[in-house]
Amino acid sequence: MNEFLRRWLFLPEQASTFAYDIDRLHYFVILTTFVMSTGVGLTTILFFIRYRRRSEAQTTPHIQPGLLMEGAFIFIPLSFFLLWWAIGYRIYVEQTTPPQGAMDVYVQAKKWMWKFAYPGGPNAVNVLRVPSGRPVRLLMTSRDVIHSFYVPEFRIKQDVLPGRYTETWFEAVQPGRYQILCAEYCGAGHSVMRGEVIVLKPEEYEDWLSSQHRGLASRQDGQPTALDFAPALGNLVDQGRRLAQEQGCVKCHSIDGTRHIGPTWLDLYHRKEKLQDGRSIDVDEAYITESMMDPLAKVVAGFQPVMPSFENKLAGPEVAAIVEYIKSLQSDAVRTGASEGPAYAPVRGR
Repeated sequence: MNEFLRRWLFLPEQASTFAYDIDRLHYFVILTTFVMSTGVGLTTILFFIRYRRRSEAQTTPHIQPGLLMEGAFIFIPLSFFLLWWAIGYRIYVEQTTPPQGAMDVYVQAKKWMWKFAYPGGPNAVNVLRVPSGRPVRLLMTSRDVIHSFYVPEFRIKQDVLPGRYTETWFEAVQPGRYQILCAEYCGAGHSVMRGEVIVLKPEEYEDWLSSQHRGLASRQDGQPTALDFAPALGNLVDQGRRLAQEQGCVKCHSIDGTRHIGPTWLDLYHRKEKLQDGRSIDVDEAYITESMMDPLAKVVAGFQPVMPSFENKLAGPEVAAIVEYIKSLQSDAVRTGASEGPAYAPVRGR
């Protein structure tokens, strides 16, 4: 029945765990509206034939519906809309909540290509390789304009924005090749901004990953290479460590938990910080990126707004590398509170 309805509605192949739930909701909405629309249409035709005006003197009688009928016309359609909303909201929450242990891949959109970087080191242009049966979280940013990452067979679509990270996730259910499209008009080359997700069996993916690491190691030994995504050879954590030194980040942020001008980076990832305006935020990839691009937007309570903006100074891959470096700075301590204030008052303009 599922396959019949999918083909009848011209839907693409179901290649992710999301596809089945989304399609079932789609079937429910389409079939309900189809049945009700058919019923309304047939009733209209019946009334047109049975109650048509047969003479010029015939008048239309006044009909006063009962309370039960009025209630049925209001609450039956309303109940269907609320049911659709409840099912859709459950799917939405699931789609926006990546499971623990999901594999991270950084995605950079650029006119007119998709670039992918794995925290372990491999990089690719327009080709994303993932294992089947494993959740994959995509952390996405744009280098120029708004794009939208869309894989029809996975039933996922997420806008990709310049200067910040958005995320989506999926779990492919079977090996295969699936097209990536841009679903947001981004310029003259919008129609050719395409890529491919290659879903491999878990053992095949591990073999591919190992071969990439071996190739990366040989290139670091002196062989020539042309990596389009990463700012330097090595994995993202190593790149982030180097960039943090080069950009002067560690002049204001400690990496060992000691108090400094800015919040320490040790155990910063997923810390609950209190802001100067009283709000609390979760330090995730999006917040870390926003703090680099627009540091005055959300200032942590107890700290001065002295951090400069790195917008147009750091490329998307460099931001991803620093984020991965911050994420790697984890200790065995269990931190429950927000960051302590600075060790001393910073000198403005530095």
